Amino acid sequence: MKFNRGRRRSRDSEIAACYGEERLSELASDVVVKVLGTVKTQWKKAAGNAEDRLSELPNDLLLNILERVGTLDAIRTYILSKRLQKLPTMLSQIVIDLSPRDLYEMDGVVAEVTDKILSTRSPQITVHKLKLKFFLVPSRCLSIGKSVGLAMVTQKLDAAEFEIMTQKDFSHCTDAHRLLYAQKFNDFVRDCPDAFAGLTRLHLRNMRFGKSDISNILSHCKRLEFLSFFECDEGDRSVLHVEHAQLVELVIIFGKFETVELACLPKLQRMIYRDWQYDDNPLVLGFVPQLSKLSLACPYISGKTLNLSKLLANAPTVSDLYLEFRSEKIWIQPECPKVLARVLAKLRFVNLDHLREECDVSWTLFLLEAAPYLEELCITVWDHKCRIESQKSVSKKTDVKWEPSDPHFKQKNLARLTIYGFQSDDNFIGYVRRVIQAAANIREVSLHARKVCPLCFEKFPQVALRPSSYPRTSEELDLLREKMTAASATASPVIHFRSLG
Repeated sequence: MKFNRGRRRSRDSEIAACYGEERLSELASDVVVKVLGTVKTQWKKAAGNAEDRLSELPNDLLLNILERVGTLDAIRTYILSKRLQKLPTMLSQIVIDLSPRDLYEMDGVVAEVTDKILSTRSPQITVHKLKLKFFLVPSRCLSIGKSVGLAMVTQKLDAAEFEIMTQKDFSHCTDAHRLLYAQKFNDFVRDCPDAFAGLTRLHLRNMRFGKSDISNILSHCKRLEFLSFFECDEGDRSVLHVEHAQLVELVIIFGKFETVELACLPKLQRMIYRDWQYDDNPLVLGFVPQLSKLSLACPYISGKTLNLSKLLANAPTVSDLYLEFRSEKIWIQPECPKVLARVLAKLRFVNLDHLREECDVSWTLFLLEAAPYLEELCITVWDHKCRIESQKSVSKKTDVKWEPSDPHFKQKNLARLTIYGFQSDDNFIGYVRRVIQAAANIREVSLHARKVCPLCFEKFPQVALRPSSYPRTSEELDLLREKMTAASATASPVIHFRSLG
């Protein structure tokens, strides 16, 4: 039996309200796909398969749904309604981001779908986001590059992103493979200049370029705002010299650069550098007047350490600093607060990750003393044994020694201290007590139990199951709170004990 017109409008209003823009923004892509299928099935049952309720939803709601599920999933939903078949030309977001496994099976589809959508869409509708992940296969890359390049010239395109995969992953790539992939990519850039001229985000991996190749790529990608290198370099112990007028974020992971020199990046705000191979001068910050977030991570298996005062000499704008030590040797040198004060004047957030569990954490106080406007300090103490460098145990894990220049220093802006891997021993209790004494206005201390990694638990059960002195009973918690706050005359933070297991 058919619904009458009044009941049909009422049901459409209910569906639109239930799955409106605010609600849709909270749903994962797979959930939205299920919503489409469920709604269609329910309507068919209710209407005896006589009417297509999906066709009566407004275009903006349908587009909202389809743009949240990804372009290929959106195409799969077109079978739900004849009217949906017209919507690809109206999409403002085109996202094809498959898993590596799916990409192996459907790589040819990426080029085909990209060409189909971009060649048939209305040039009056702006593409706010174009994101494509695909393999570095010359024929398919050329098809994608030509389609995107034509769209750059003839359509309105706000942001375009390429994530380029190689058919061999980094664990199976030889130097010969990386040289070949770099050559193929250089050909891709040369053959599709319009596409790269308008590109705003680029992810590359497993490539060994020639001496000036990366500079040439950056000169072609004039609008580039984000650049990511994974296992890329210009040869063993090469020096990467980076200049770009628009780059906002740079990510470098692995690679055998001796030095990465950020010579002139006037708009750079975020930098991630992980797993450098040589420690003489791994990172040089030149003209980076807007750099605010810096993330550094390395096992650092040699005997040398970095001085933050030198590293950040040209970047006193850094407000968010993340340092990861891979449960190995501490690779930064505690310094005199007076020396550091100039470069840490704007520091607000510090995250010190993967300190080894035998390490005395008191050395980290030099950052608190040198950064008067620091608001949040997070420390994670964790012997993450499944990491390759931890298994090799080649570095000499000596303790870092540091004495405060002023044992009675005060810090007025720290509001929150967080520790993962807290234990009820003098190392941690004394540290928390010292921070509370120094931070006159601290409001919250969160103390978490030791993290547990499933892989560590599987490979090294004797480590994963070692005894923990994390407090469990209410009596233990109350006693620790009293110990950590007793010596403070001003601060009275809320101390949370948050067990992870």
